[in-house]
Amino acid sequence: MNRRDIFKLLIIALVLVMCVMLVGYIDRADSTAESDLVRKAVKEAVITCYAVEGAYPDDVEYLRKNYHLSYNDDIYLVTIESFASNHLPDIYVTERGAQMQ
Repeated sequence: MNRRDIFKLLIIALVLVMCVMLVGYIDRADSTAESDLVRKAVKEAVITCYAVEGAYPDDVEYLRKNYHLSYNDDIYLVTIESFASNHLPDIYVTERGAQMQ
């Protein structure tokens, strides 16, 4: 093997490593986008509940039952932390199995 062949192999290896890194980045970005969509859907349901009933909901199950909120609960864990019925609650969307930081 001469230097030229070694250089070609190094370039090919570098390109493969970059492709693997790019796939990982795209997967993480896609996951984040899906979580954002779930969070947006929950927030819209929370605001709709307040507009209709004059109070924010206490939990996500109320929204699922009464406002037809739907998301894949095998993938996402959604929680609402309410301070008071007239304050917009904190909404948390976590992927199941995701590591907490």
